[in-house]
Amino acid sequence: MAITIIVAKSNNGIIGKDGDLPWRLPEDLKRFKRLTTGNIVVMGRKTYDSIGRPLPNRKNIVISRNTSLKIEGVEVEHDLIDVLKRNQEENVYVIGGGQIYVEALPFSEKLEVTEVDVELVGDTSFPEIDSSQWKEIFREKRVDLESNLTYSFVSLERIA
Repeated sequence: MAITIIVAKSNNGIIGKDGDLPWRLPEDLKRFKRLTTGNIVVMGRKTYDSIGRPLPNRKNIVISRNTSLKIEGVEVEHDLIDVLKRNQEENVYVIGGGQIYVEALPFSEKLEVTEVDVELVGDTSFPEIDSSQWKEIFREKRVDLESNLTYSFVSLERIA
């Protein structure tokens, strides 16, 4: 089983602005759903708040420093590394936000990235990836006709 980071990011690494995604790409959301359904999704509390509900057909785990936080239908935990270690027999998808990505990156075996071909100003970024530690195994370029954004679905695996 694998720990996978799944993220959509701009050319300059922006993943969020004001608690939301800076774009709407329906095919990216469909890919996200296809990859994560039936698996564990791990997210920070701010990411959960931006979604506003547990994601259906997935085990939802929210990481929060608030030890009294309770969310119906969600497992609230306080230590990301402990969660990743306890769920090694499962497919775990780390879905954000920025700080959770920073903590999870050293433990991740796969990256599922949507590279959105745009430069943006935002308040949340994805950490730099050391390209010497990753190999690209898949790339598919697409265009969203509604927003006129070009983007690519990219899959990376950690080099052993």
